[in-house]
Amino acid sequence: MAASELYTKFARVWIPDPEEVWRSAELLRDYKPGDKTLLLRLEEGKDLEYRLDPKTKELPHLRNPDILVGENDLTALSYLHEPAVLHNLRVRFIDSKLIYTYCGIVLVAINPYEQLPIYGEDIINAYSGQNMGDMDPHIFAVAEEAYKQMARDERNQSIIVSGESGAGKTVSAKYAMRYFATVSGSASEANVEEKVLASNPIMESIGNAKTTRNDNSSRFGKYIEIGFDKRYRIIGANMRTYLLEKSRVVFQAEEERNYHIFYQLCASAKLPEFKMLQLGAADSFHYTKQGGSPVIEGVDDAREMAHTRQACTLLGISESYQMGIFRILAGILHLGNVGFVSRDSDSCTIPPKHEPLSVFCDLMGVEYEEMCHWLCHRKLATATETYIKPISKLQATNARDALAKHIYAKLFGWIVGHVNQALHSAVKQHSFIGVLDIYGFETFEINSFEQFCINYANEKLQQQFNMHVFKLEQEEYMKEQIPWTLIDFYDNQPCINLIESKLGILDLLDEECKMPKGTDDTWAQKLYNTHLNKCALFEKPRLSNKAFIIQHFADKVEYQCEGFLEKNKDTVFEEQIQVLKSSKFKMLPELFQDDEKAISPTSATPSGRTPLSRVPSKPTKGRPGQLTKEHKKTVGHQFRNSLHLLMETLNATTPHYVRCIKPNDFKFPFTFDEKRAVQQLRACGVLETIRISAAGFPSRWTYQEFFSRYRVLMKQKDVLGDRKQTCKKVLEKLILDKDKYQFGKTKIFFRAGQVAYLEKLRADKLRAACIRIQKTIRGWLLRKKFLRMRRAAVTMQRFVRGYQARCYAKFLRRTKAATVIQKYWRMYVVRRRYKTRRAATIVLQACLRGYLARNRYHKMLREHKAVIIQKWVRGWLARTHYRRCLQAIVYLQCCFRRMMAKRELKKLKIEARSVERYKKLHIGMENKIMQLQRKVDEQNKDYKCLMEKLTSLEGTYNSETEKLRSDLERLQLSEEEAKVATGRVLSLQEELARLQKDLEQTQSEKKSIEERADRYKQETEQLVSNLKEENTLLKQEKESLNHFIMEQAKEITETMEKKLVEETKQLELDLNDERLRYQNLLNEFSRLEERYDDLREEMALMATVSKPGHKRTDSTHSSNESEYTFSSEIAETEDVPSRAEELSEKKVPLDMSLFLKLQKRVTELEQEKQVMQDELDRKEEQMLRSKAKEEERPQIRGAELEYESLKRQELESENKKLKNELNELRKSLSEKSAPEVTAPGAPAYRVLMEQLTSVSEELDVRKEEVLILRSQLVSQKEAVQPKDDKNTMTDATILLEDVQKMKDKGEIAQAYIGLKETNRPSALDCRELNEDGELWLVYEGLKQANRLLESQLQSQKRSHENEAEALRGEIQSLKEENNRQQQLLAQNLQLPPEARIEASLQHEITRLTNENLDLMEQLEKQDKTVRKLKKQLKVFAKKIGELEVGQMENISPGQIIDEPIRPVNIPRKEKDFQGMLEYKKEDEQKLVKNLILELKPRGVAVNLIPGLPAYILFMCVRHADYLNDDQKVRSLLTSTINSIKKVLKKRGDDFETVSFWLSNTCRFLHCLKQYSGEEGFMKHNTARQNEHCLTNFDLAEYRQVLSDLAIQIYQQLVRVLENILQPMIVSGMLEHETIQGVSGVKPTGLRKRTSSIADEGTYTLDSILRQLNSFHSVMCQHGMDPELIKQVVKQMFYIVGAVTLNNLLLRKDMCSWSKGMQIRYNVSQLEEWLRDKNLMNSGAKETLEPLIQAAQLLQVKKKTDDDAEAICSMCNALTTAQIVKVLNLYTPVNEFEERVSVAFIRTIQMRLRDRKDSPQLLMDAKHIFPVTFPFNPSSLALETIQIPASLGLGFISRV
Repeated sequence: MAASELYTKFARVWIPDPEEVWRSAELLRDYKPGDKTLLLRLEEGKDLEYRLDPKTKELPHLRNPDILVGENDLTALSYLHEPAVLHNLRVRFIDSKLIYTYCGIVLVAINPYEQLPIYGEDIINAYSGQNMGDMDPHIFAVAEEAYKQMARDERNQSIIVSGESGAGKTVSAKYAMRYFATVSGSASEANVEEKVLASNPIMESIGNAKTTRNDNSSRFGKYIEIGFDKRYRIIGANMRTYLLEKSRVVFQAEEERNYHIFYQLCASAKLPEFKMLQLGAADSFHYTKQGGSPVIEGVDDAREMAHTRQACTLLGISESYQMGIFRILAGILHLGNVGFVSRDSDSCTIPPKHEPLSVFCDLMGVEYEEMCHWLCHRKLATATETYIKPISKLQATNARDALAKHIYAKLFGWIVGHVNQALHSAVKQHSFIGVLDIYGFETFEINSFEQFCINYANEKLQQQFNMHVFKLEQEEYMKEQIPWTLIDFYDNQPCINLIESKLGILDLLDEECKMPKGTDDTWAQKLYNTHLNKCALFEKPRLSNKAFIIQHFADKVEYQCEGFLEKNKDTVFEEQIQVLKSSKFKMLPELFQDDEKAISPTSATPSGRTPLSRVPSKPTKGRPGQLTKEHKKTVGHQFRNSLHLLMETLNATTPHYVRCIKPNDFKFPFTFDEKRAVQQLRACGVLETIRISAAGFPSRWTYQEFFSRYRVLMKQKDVLGDRKQTCKKVLEKLILDKDKYQFGKTKIFFRAGQVAYLEKLRADKLRAACIRIQKTIRGWLLRKKFLRMRRAAVTMQRFVRGYQARCYAKFLRRTKAATVIQKYWRMYVVRRRYKTRRAATIVLQACLRGYLARNRYHKMLREHKAVIIQKWVRGWLARTHYRRCLQAIVYLQCCFRRMMAKRELKKLKIEARSVERYKKLHIGMENKIMQLQRKVDEQNKDYKCLMEKLTSLEGTYNSETEKLRSDLERLQLSEEEAKVATGRVLSLQEELARLQKDLEQTQSEKKSIEERADRYKQETEQLVSNLKEENTLLKQEKESLNHFIMEQAKEITETMEKKLVEETKQLELDLNDERLRYQNLLNEFSRLEERYDDLREEMALMATVSKPGHKRTDSTHSSNESEYTFSSEIAETEDVPSRAEELSEKKVPLDMSLFLKLQKRVTELEQEKQVMQDELDRKEEQMLRSKAKEEERPQIRGAELEYESLKRQELESENKKLKNELNELRKSLSEKSAPEVTAPGAPAYRVLMEQLTSVSEELDVRKEEVLILRSQLVSQKEAVQPKDDKNTMTDATILLEDVQKMKDKGEIAQAYIGLKETNRPSALDCRELNEDGELWLVYEGLKQANRLLESQLQSQKRSHENEAEALRGEIQSLKEENNRQQQLLAQNLQLPPEARIEASLQHEITRLTNENLDLMEQLEKQDKTVRKLKKQLKVFAKKIGELEVGQMENISPGQIIDEPIRPVNIPRKEKDFQGMLEYKKEDEQKLVKNLILELKPRGVAVNLIPGLPAYILFMCVRHADYLNDDQKVRSLLTSTINSIKKVLKKRGDDFETVSFWLSNTCRFLHCLKQYSGEEGFMKHNTARQNEHCLTNFDLAEYRQVLSDLAIQIYQQLVRVLENILQPMIVSGMLEHETIQGVSGVKPTGLRKRTSSIADEGTYTLDSILRQLNSFHSVMCQHGMDPELIKQVVKQMFYIVGAVTLNNLLLRKDMCSWSKGMQIRYNVSQLEEWLRDKNLMNSGAKETLEPLIQAAQLLQVKKKTDDDAEAICSMCNALTTAQIVKVLNLYTPVNEFEERVSVAFIRTIQMRLRDRKDSPQLLMDAKHIFPVTFPFNPSSLALETIQIPASLGLGFISRV
């Protein structure tokens, strides 16, 4: 297909742009041949008419399809040109935040100016062992490729890092060296990789400076060779340096600085050790103030000085040498301040006693006058004589600067030499990898000699690069048998010839330097005359006669000739050098020593390696003429020689290229300047690589990949059985021009643009298929929708009509119901109104009648009271009137009677004076006397009667008198009352009048009061309403506050609960961490133990070598060394004899420190063995003596002697054991940990000392208890021996139970004292008691029991008193609280309502705060208690078993007391086996050999019961326990453990073997627990199994040892299955297409990845499932515990998930929607496997959660904010870095998918910024979950186990 046919409508092209370099546009119409313009539309929507060049008629570059944008390899692009490269780099850098990109064999690295988390240990492990094309581009991938090719091809490698200043060359080189240091490790005791990395601060301080483009620019080139031994571990390094910019020492441009070391010295001038240097601020020295920028922002020069000194110390530069270096540097600074004064035009002088010169001479140790003289004069030698000539001021200044540069260059070379010496290794170097960190192509406004040399070096490197690329292309074509045609590529050999050939620029420069009067102008004229118009690459500027232009491979560069000669000659006066050589300062002459003592360029080191330090060399002193000649060797000549040597080294290695790009000049993070990027891409050769690739067949596909990708373009009839023929047949139809492609052996080669054409055909075919599918589906959907709508319409009509009928019927019913309701409602309303009115009327009537009745009542009451008042008033008035009338009548009667009596008296007086009167008086006197006599008689009679009457009347009178008197008194009282009443009436009248007045006044006041009352009532009502409102608000506020308080309390409670749950989880995590740490320590201990065994074997093999040379054995490993390195070390020991012989032949010096360490260790082991043997002999002798004594005489020893003996033995054994443990612990700490960890003040040391103290205390307590129990048991045994005569046995268990009840140490001590007093022999006691002392023993026992009971009573009493006191205190506190509450209540009641509410709220808040504080305090106490208990648990769990077992081991059989056995109670039957196996001591090795060492796991697993070896071993242990033979038990268990370790070491890579012995070790451990006799392990035993428990020994310590062994076996099992699964995971989970056709294969460029099509030998998901089935079936056959199987499966699934996710995060081609579907399908298959095996509750599924979420993240929508929220809530198992990484890597496979926008990724980052998770990107694939071994008792009866004959155990018998 013609290229012009691709320029159709909507095709996208690149057009040049002055601002953006290239802009994208879209064709608005098809291009037709002959068109002079193209109608384009830019991306911003602007239309443009683009004119074609009328001469060339070149069309603009076509743009690649979107699915090819962002590729890892630029060669994968279909259109290979500059805008495609630039755009791809920009998309990767800006959008995906990817700084690395492949360009064929070149790694393009763009400086992000930001720290990225892609250089950690996990990333290094992820790239280690991977093919270069299998992972995303990275500097680690290049380093791994170099390391792998070095090991595979046995060829030295080079990594060439180039780029502009500030592009990141030094950092890239650092990371490459760090990678080598991590993956290879160090082969010597001192880690060389640390020294290599430590050399960077030194070299940066003396070789880096601030420039306008970079704050830390390397002003020299360096080539570091990292040496490796035969096992490809780092053994040393060496460094070459190139073209140090010496002119910077004496001159700096604006905004630039001198070398960092000068500013570091000035910043540290105040240090005491620097006082003698007499330094000041950097502004005070001429050499450091010229740039005007002495400070770099964010850099502390004083701190950097400390780092530099620390690095010098690490590299072995002593303090004295360091101070010497600083003296020389300070002298250079003072030398720069030396000034000259002109005497005339040809001479100058230095002022007398010039201080800078004086300081310089003092520092350098030279004479002031001599140096002052030769700074102003020079010596001229002719053929006949020598004379001294003064020099001018300018010449003197130049000579001073030349001397300063020369001193600095010498010092630089001296430091480089010492760094190389520190990195040098005596071991022979097998191969090396060189890292070249060299300046890139430079072009400035003013280019001088330095830029000329730099560009010359880049020309040479570019030539080597072009040749290498050309060579690789040729090899690829020849390999695929493609017809080779010469590719026209740029050859820069003419440019190199222009520079270095005869009569070239350098040659003419050297010739001009030799001329006495040579100048820059004459040299320029020679250049013009020689090369102008003769060489096309040489030009002359139009407006200058002192410059020239060279056409380099990257660009034209104009060089100014000024200064070329001076810089090339690098002139320094010999007299000044001689003055310095005569210095008293010892270090200074070393800088100028003869070059014979230094390493010459052609000499060979003892290791056979060419040295790399390229310091300008000096000849020997023997020949003065030669000295002068060699001294005048030019800089250009030296640089050309060193460059040729470098090229020879590079040509002898396999190169790897890293091109560093500076994205912008302002150091903005992730900012891309297209102009600067294109400039650098052109300069570094990337575009040349693209051009070479594009000139041939850049796109290459394997037949399978092509078939998979473009299967859609084939018809069914085109598909043949042979993929190659199918592809040929299809291509012939698709691409008619056969020159556009070629068929190789395994690949199809396409020219540029053909893949884009095929992608266009594929996209069109897919688009047509999509349209057809959409048409069909849309028609089907619309018809389905129509039918559904029709059915819905009919249904709706039916329902609507029914609804309408129901509504009408409902209306009728409602109408009728409404009528009825209205009737009743109206009746109800009328009746209610009538009742209301009637009730109102009745109420009115009742009120009215009540009112009338009350009025009538009040009226009657008033009338009644008025009548009463009238009655009393009228009575009073009547009585008053009556009394007045009576008084008046009586007075009148008295007056009248007095008057009448006076008249009668007067009349009688008159009559008495007259006779008549007397006569009259005597007339009738007689009659009268008679009458009177009669009367007297009568009267006497009457008198008598009357006297009688009188007597009666007198009584009556007296009574009447009394009565009257009483009536009188009553009347008098009534009178008085009447008088009082009268007074009261008067007063009442007065009061009535006053009251009337008051009533009137009151009425008036009442009116006013009523008015005020009304106002007050209104005000009160208003106030009440306001108060009610306020009360309502306060109530609401109170309720809200109460609600808030309740919510707060609830939140606090929930927080506390959550905190408690979190702390519980944290404690569980801490427990798991501790368990994991302990298991890792076991793993490390096992590794070191195996390493020690290997070293011991190597030492034994070395001892057999007769020659004195020994192989140096590595005693330490790098901190980064993995277990795979260790396994390789073990494998390496098999060829030890040959290597030892080889080393002896080459006489490698012996590492005496390691040999002495091993010899010392062997001696210690022999001493320990001898001590153990002596202890064993002593125990045996002691046992024999004790048995002999028992036979000779009865034991009459007291408990005291027994106690002393036991105590001494226990103390000796425990002391020895603790010493050994302490020594081992210290030794392991000193070997494994860093010095700062094991320092006495370190936290780890304090923790260990605390654990040691707690263990010692626990040891003392447990030892005291055990000793007392043993002594009492011994005394009981003595007391209960059966006698011939009648004896009563005392049950020892009673006293034993009493002792066991003694929890306090004091009680045990008291019991022991009493026991001593009891058992002390006494003659008196013996005489008084019976023969065997039973009565005394009983008596003392009762006394002890009484004392014990008394002490318990006292303790109970004390506890009761304490409880009572506590209760009393609590009651008192409650009383105080009650009083306080009452006081508060009283105070609150006195307050107003508002203040009362506020006070109650304040009180409630205070109470809740106090409760909260109390709860927090309790929580803190609980935390402290938990931590304390946790610490104690760790200590006790580790040591308690060791103490008990250790004590049992040190007891001789004679000291172990069996329980009394009564033969009568245990009848034995014939052939009633006890579940024990008996063997002879000499058959132990045979037992171990047949049962462990030579046992085949497969046969046992298939034919026999699971765990049979474990049962057999335990039954043997049971028999030894039954015999009370501790030596046999110990020997058997030790042999068993060692044999299992030996088997696992020998066949540790066999999964069946490891699984088999893990299962049997766990079963053996469970048997020891099940039959230990401990109650916790006997719950599930049968009665028969309980009878089989161990009786004499407590094997808790061996249980711990077996548990540790099981942990080690488990970890080895995990490593085995990891090694088996590792190659399958990535291929099966990611690369293989389980669902065929979902994923599309994209072009991958030169770095081909593993194909996703399942070829033969490729792992698939079925391979993983089959392997999982194999693992599971093997573990089940071996009888492994189900819980342990679950843990193994969980670990396997974690490995699968972690490895898959890590590879997904590092592979951009795997982050697509279709790959997410594949992963989810694969995960579902794994879950289905778990369900089939009933392992869903094992926790394995949870370990896949990060992978599941990553797959979901690939498939969900990624556009809106809702999508971002859903992603944040969904991906809780992924870290923020992982989520952002997946989104950045997301790549569409087809055009129908869309990329993730940068704005969306930023939205995700903003939402996740508060999430606290690990910044680590990758999961730790090496992580092993801590394993536990839950107790799993066996139901199998030991006595039923049969031993098969196939095991060869006929020498053992069942018991």
